[in-house]
Amino acid sequence: MAVWYDNAVFYHMYPLGMTGAPFENKEEGIVHRFEELKKWLPHVRALGCDAIYIGPLFESTTHGYDTRDYKTVDRRLGDNEDLKEFVRQAHELGMRIVVDGVFNHTGREFFAFRDIQQNRENSRYCGWYKGINFGWNNPYNDGFGYEAWRNCFELVNLNLQNREVKDYLFDVIRFWIHEFDIDGIRLDCADCLDFDFMKEMRWMTGNEKKDFWLMGEVIHGDYARWANAEVLHSVTNYELHKGLFSGHNDHNYFEIAHTIRRQFDENGGIYRGRVLYSFVDNHDVDRIASKLNDKRHLKPVYTLLYTLPGNPSVYYGSEWGVEGTKANGGDPALRPQIVLAEMEKHAPYPELPSYLAFLGRCRREHPVIGEGRYRELLLTTRQFAYARIGDQESVLVLANNDENEAYLSVPLPTGASQIINLETGEMVSQENGRVNRTLPAGGCELLLLKP
Repeated sequence: MAVWYDNAVFYHMYPLGMTGAPFENKEEGIVHRFEELKKWLPHVRALGCDAIYIGPLFESTTHGYDTRDYKTVDRRLGDNEDLKEFVRQAHELGMRIVVDGVFNHTGREFFAFRDIQQNRENSRYCGWYKGINFGWNNPYNDGFGYEAWRNCFELVNLNLQNREVKDYLFDVIRFWIHEFDIDGIRLDCADCLDFDFMKEMRWMTGNEKKDFWLMGEVIHGDYARWANAEVLHSVTNYELHKGLFSGHNDHNYFEIAHTIRRQFDENGGIYRGRVLYSFVDNHDVDRIASKLNDKRHLKPVYTLLYTLPGNPSVYYGSEWGVEGTKANGGDPALRPQIVLAEMEKHAPYPELPSYLAFLGRCRREHPVIGEGRYRELLLTTRQFAYARIGDQESVLVLANNDENEAYLSVPLPTGASQIINLETGEMVSQENGRVNRTLPAGGCELLLLKP
């Protein structure tokens, strides 16, 4: 049975950055920045997005991933009622809400860690964290050691094999579902999480909400270990992310095609039947507009993102070609404040949002783009054509990463009585079972094949 996340387009919000909240949480009272976030909802829906991944949202010390309190919305953003209203309005517009679940670690101001600081060996929470050792010390000079995520000692690793910890976090998730009516969780550092913990979470959330979605941040490894019927529904496809920009910069469509062939080819792709989470940028990696050597490639990059297998995700601001690199300001440079009304007036690439809206509309009106079988049809270093094939209709995708126009002669994957250019509406002719098209530099086309 089809569920909402099988063919969804996501919009990714990093709320602390996009609202211009202070980096350190020293607010005396609550500042209702959700008022700004709500203004984005009609824009996101107009882009053709079906779901919003937003986070981190809960009370933290700095960037949001050093949690203080899992049940209280960060005062820099607002209060619990603000989040409830945000979710309600998104649902009213037909969009689902997925939040960050930061369960690998907590911040040092979390109540269990503070109790250890206070009561040392006598704390009942010593077993909640990994590697607590009162014979050691740490960079904060607490007089004991502990395991930290990647040696970032502001992030203290939780012991997810501890029954109390699991029960506490599952209680948090139930609270989120019942209090805020969220539709899914993106698991931060899923490649560090205990598998039994994730399996139990999958069972529990499915009982709480039948179509609840779990997606994990996984950078390296065999994605099938996480994305399967027992653990998570999906994971981040970092392998494809890398190919989407370097395949254009290097004029090497072979890199992208090889990745997809390995992952999703209808005859042997190792992740066939799984829907991974696709992206070209996010809050941890440089913006796509900064990564591309030729900005004309924004169009084919997004075309491939939306039409290759996977759930596409657009990171806030990148629909206008906003730039940002870690080399020019670290993580905050990837997470800037954006005032929606100002950006709409002064966008770097003002034509890009309407093209993304077109791609979103195509996926909604022709679900075969997200669900159909993938078949490669033509491949050179600079030209690429493939089809998403269904029982009733198919869609043919053509892309050109050359600096010059290119002629493509592409075999049709199925018989077609009609071929329609989805962007222009024009009828396209065929000749001996092939379509012959000339694409401009950085050009692409989506052709609907009707039987």
